Amino acid sequence: MAELIRARKLSAREVMQAHLARIEHENPRVNAIVTLAAEQAMADALLADEWQAQGQLLGPLHGLPVVFKDLVDTAGMRTTYGSPIFKDHIPAADAIHVARIKAAGAIGLGKTNTPEFGAGSQTFNTVFGATKNPHDVTKTCGGSSGGSAVALACGMVPLADGTDHGGSLRNPAAFCGVVGLRVSPGRVPEAVTGTTNLSVNGPMARNVQDTALLLSIMAEEDFSGDLARDFKGVRVAWFKDMGGIPFERPILDAVNAQRRVFEDLGCIVEEAEPDWTDVWESYDTLRAWGFAARNAENVRRHGDLVKDTIHWEVERGLRLSEADFVRANAQRAAAIQRCADFLKTYEYFIAPTTQVLPFDVNQPYPMEVAGVKMKTYVDWQKSCMLISCLETPAISVPCAPMIGLQIVGRHRDEWSVLQLAHAFTAATPSG
Repeated sequence: MAELIRARKLSAREVMQAHLARIEHENPRVNAIVTLAAEQAMADALLADEWQAQGQLLGPLHGLPVVFKDLVDTAGMRTTYGSPIFKDHIPAADAIHVARIKAAGAIGLGKTNTPEFGAGSQTFNTVFGATKNPHDVTKTCGGSSGGSAVALACGMVPLADGTDHGGSLRNPAAFCGVVGLRVSPGRVPEAVTGTTNLSVNGPMARNVQDTALLLSIMAEEDFSGDLARDFKGVRVAWFKDMGGIPFERPILDAVNAQRRVFEDLGCIVEEAEPDWTDVWESYDTLRAWGFAARNAENVRRHGDLVKDTIHWEVERGLRLSEADFVRANAQRAAAIQRCADFLKTYEYFIAPTTQVLPFDVNQPYPMEVAGVKMKTYVDWQKSCMLISCLETPAISVPCAPMIGLQIVGRHRDEWSVLQLAHAFTAATPSG
């Protein structure tokens, strides 16, 4: 689409009109885009065409419509963070990655729904309600980047951003059948402030190539080249049980059926896993600490407007000591080193993205997985959360309807992860 615009076979106005028509048709069904700046977007598209007619230098995303998650700041456009506290909040400045995307020529046309302050992998809040899975509107789309995933799956936009703390890019990508890339910390400016680097910002798209294109803009590094690669002899570690966490049988069956695809690509696939010792304890502690750092003041001042799971996160975070924080970071450092050593033997680790299929959109979170009761509202996301602690890039790609496969690579080796994801999707019907 970007190439067609540059070649003047499409105008930015035509592209914007087509996407706005798609939003008008699809969004009432799924509630993905919660703030829409249609008039401004059309005005910006007209300006983009005028610049092109005048021979202005065009960015790589010139004229493409994009949406931004309602958890990240957009200058002059309402940003609520999914909270009634900020239901009328309009930021004065763009988040860094938002500014980069706009500078590349993309046109921001709206904001996508997110759970309150991004807490939980079910996209609903009291400001805008729930976002529904486009493949089955009785089911959740996941989260917390659920609005972005749904907007992509419905063809409302070609590109969208997301954030990922414990799976917020990967979970909704899996549930909605799109691609979501969790980058290594530091690759893209952090979207959510806090005292840990567990939260990262990353790209989402309908295919791997478009994901790589958007990453190039967000990271200001080139990931948009030819992703083709020979994988003959590349060693791949195939998950066993990720430390004993439960998975629903359809998830296991769908992901395990893909093993032959990697073998057909030439990979040497062996069952092996990183050492998960203390990884969950570290993540859980750092998560609570970060929530307290970011939201304690909101709870103190507007407690009646904050949902109960955030109260719980903040309360347990405030009970932690500095010694707890130091210990969690030491556990994480040890886990990162063990994972790095593991990935000297294997170039990739492959596992399911989610532990469950999409559940009822009116259910806040699964109470059990494969007969195992969940202790908290986030325990069912461990297949992503464990990876978040390791500072490795991880991409979710579709492998069956509403089921994602997670490809994990070496620290800061997003390029290699994109290459294998590209090869896998090219070799499968879901791609």
